[in-house]
Amino acid sequence: MRTCYVFQSNANPNLCGFTDDATGDKLPAESGPWTFTKEVGPAERWTFSVGRALVSAGILENGFLLWEESNEAVPFHPVIESDRVEGTAVFNQQGKQIGTIKRLLIEKVSGRVLYVDVTFGGFLGLRVRHRTIPWDKLSYAKDLEGYRIEITEEQVRDAPSFYGGEGDDLVWPDRKRQKELRDYWHDDPRGPI
Repeated sequence: MRTCYVFQSNANPNLCGFTDDATGDKLPAESGPWTFTKEVGPAERWTFSVGRALVSAGILENGFLLWEESNEAVPFHPVIESDRVEGTAVFNQQGKQIGTIKRLLIEKVSGRVLYVDVTFGGFLGLRVRHRTIPWDKLSYAKDLEGYRIEITEEQVRDAPSFYGGEGDDLVWPDRKRQKELRDYWHDDPRGPI
């Protein structure tokens, strides 16, 4: 991680903003105003309760990371292991389960989850269909203990699959299939898959 600049919210003294911008301009104005508190170089000791790796990931993804210090136990964990996501139910906007997450598709260089392979239909593994959905179209619903999609069930069913034919999850996609997937979701290329 390069040099990190730490700011404190004047509106909420427990809220810290981490960014790679010395001016703090990348921090959300609605949580400010912000006061600069510390510069942390890559070789300096890290003294914050949030991990350096999490801060780096937030800065890489958004240009900043917000962290609120609290003495209360946290009932919700913002980080989850991939094997706990795999097998989790996917629900439509009305709360009806339409599928299950089979696997995450991660961009090798950045480590970002780009897509999720959702399976639905079938019985005892027969006639199972795979559809690939951009990860950012799903949001975790605590009340359902699963992921809710922001798209219609029909959009999911009509979506191309990242892999070969139905049920064939062993054939790695060719560039034509990758382009078809990006075109369907109007998704700009964010690096090789």
